[in-house]
Amino acid sequence: MTFIDTHSHLYDEAFDEDREEALQRALDAGVTMLLLPDIDSSATPRLTAFWQAHPDCCRPMAGLHPTSVKEDFEQELQQVHARLFSDKVEVCAVGEIGMDLYWDRTYEEQQREVLKRQMLWAEELGLPVCLHIRKAHNEVFGLLRDLNRGTYRGVMHCFGGSVQEALRAVEMGFCLGVGGVVTYKNATLAEVVKVVPLENILLETDAPYLSPVPHRGQRNESAYIPIIAQRIADLRGITLEEVADRTTANARQLFNLGNPR
Repeated sequence: MTFIDTHSHLYDEAFDEDREEALQRALDAGVTMLLLPDIDSSATPRLTAFWQAHPDCCRPMAGLHPTSVKEDFEQELQQVHARLFSDKVEVCAVGEIGMDLYWDRTYEEQQREVLKRQMLWAEELGLPVCLHIRKAHNEVFGLLRDLNRGTYRGVMHCFGGSVQEALRAVEMGFCLGVGGVVTYKNATLAEVVKVVPLENILLETDAPYLSPVPHRGQRNESAYIPIIAQRIADLRGITLEEVADRTTANARQLFNLGNPR
């Protein structure tokens, strides 16, 4: 039984003391691959170094995170473009990208422009997108409608919307990233997991953030993926093996990960 963590920041500074050990714990738990979302130019070197050290079990993304969209977004986008269109870097997705209006709306229009541009690059390259959406579902759905592509390839990472928004996302072709929040008491995500087709669900941790129960409040790790998978299995009344097999197949297909080594 194997799993894929489709969203892990194991390259983050939070793992500086035990990064290799954390990776080994994930592998020992059956998590055979980690997908590494990009943030901005300050994080990219760390991401790249970690991926290059472990190319057998890690895959990089490239993208500009919405909370990193500031006055210098044009320079940041130039670096993302260079990575995406480089012959030396094989990214599995454009991400994480999106809109985040949780803290403030100062750069809302810039976030919208940055998202649109990166969506178009993904389309040009035939890559899926990894979307970060926080307090901005209406805005992102509106942008997707304006792009008028019909269906899309990608994942709405750390999905935090309603059941209605989840079904709308699935109808547009998106998978939903399900992480530790699904284990929290009264989480809307639990209701989403019950109704969304298993073919549209991906496992993720967002490590070091959003640890599942019983580790809530502690640093998250990719090794906790089986806890998330078990919760999904319990909510849907199926086996852990079914969740592992289906979500792994979903990830391999969406991110073009090929066959297991």
